[in-house]
Amino acid sequence: MTDLLLRNIRVMAHAATDLLIRDGRIAAIGPNLAVDGVAVEDGQGAIAIPALVDAHTHLDKTTWGMGWYTGRKGGDLQDLIDNERNERIPLGLDVHRQSMRHALQLIANGTGHIRSHVDVDHDHKLTLLEGKLRTREALRGAVDLQIVAFPQSGLMIRPGVYELLDEALAMGADIVGGLDPSSMDRDPKASLDAIFRLAEKHGKPIDIHLHEYGELGAFTLEEIITRTRAHGMQGKVGVSHCFCLGTPDPHRVGPLMEAVAREDIRIFTTGHPSAEVPSLQDMRAAGIKVGMGCDGIRDTWGPWGQPDMLHRARIVGMKNRMRRDDELELLLDTASRGGADAMGVEALGLVVGAVADLTLVAGETLAHAVVEEVARPLVVKGGRVVARNGALALPGITMP
Repeated sequence: MTDLLLRNIRVMAHAATDLLIRDGRIAAIGPNLAVDGVAVEDGQGAIAIPALVDAHTHLDKTTWGMGWYTGRKGGDLQDLIDNERNERIPLGLDVHRQSMRHALQLIANGTGHIRSHVDVDHDHKLTLLEGKLRTREALRGAVDLQIVAFPQSGLMIRPGVYELLDEALAMGADIVGGLDPSSMDRDPKASLDAIFRLAEKHGKPIDIHLHEYGELGAFTLEEIITRTRAHGMQGKVGVSHCFCLGTPDPHRVGPLMEAVAREDIRIFTTGHPSAEVPSLQDMRAAGIKVGMGCDGIRDTWGPWGQPDMLHRARIVGMKNRMRRDDELELLLDTASRGGADAMGVEALGLVVGAVADLTLVAGETLAHAVVEEVARPLVVKGGRVVARNGALALPGITMP
């Protein structure tokens, strides 16, 4: 069913109105619409917003629904990577099952678009991607899933991973991933050359994890900017985390943000609680397209997180010291329409002609809706109701 009439909703917290969906797109918005032969849902005064967007997550990593994992370790990034790679098989972490659990929870909580990284390495070859591709197919029509082929354990330092990434992109991965070209691969030129070469070969965009701090991260980011310009890939390159833009030196960070905006490089933030993250307000003010994501949820890396983009928005908001209503509205936009725009997804908002991907949220205002911790009253994907009051409404699909 892609024809639907939503009655008594407040589009972006404005006055109560009706919204008609025909063939999966918004056909009309106005009070007391007279329509026959269409399914009707009463919004009961809830606020309608564009579908929430998880622009950076790792569906293949979660232990959600499994027994409590007691083997988490501290240490540096390499320690965390090694622990996860070594624990997957002993844990029985089935990627299709676990990614379905994570994705279905996101859908129930109002998410319509997901960008998920999937590890490609020597230990697992392309098996993790295969599980994620099954999930994407199983949830087609319920959520849009972009898959990033991600060299979590390194690219240049692990001969053969380049060829695996090449094969992953041919198999159906949507985006070329990368990881810390300087600190992980120890060869930023070769690493970035390889990533951009794969992107050009397959005609696909790029999303690079950049955890590097300070001047090292700034150097790597400048190399990404330079290659984006040289390859004419404006609008097709993303940088995840990008902690170097959180450096407390406006004279260094300001010009970097200007260059990122000029080359239309997208930034994907998670509001990492233990890192210096780039200011969401400053990035948006600079004209950077920004998405946010819940990153890893209850995995071998850490016990934290919820598969809910409003939960993540609260974390990002607290991390960015957001208090005013206009700041919370910016936060909500980044978790919805703005995040879709950063991912390269049509992001017209709730207007006539737009794809009918929307979520009803509770609250008096948009700012109130961000902080109100209640189930989403209704989730609509392409004109189809996929969740209601926090429960899935997907015939034939159950939580594995």
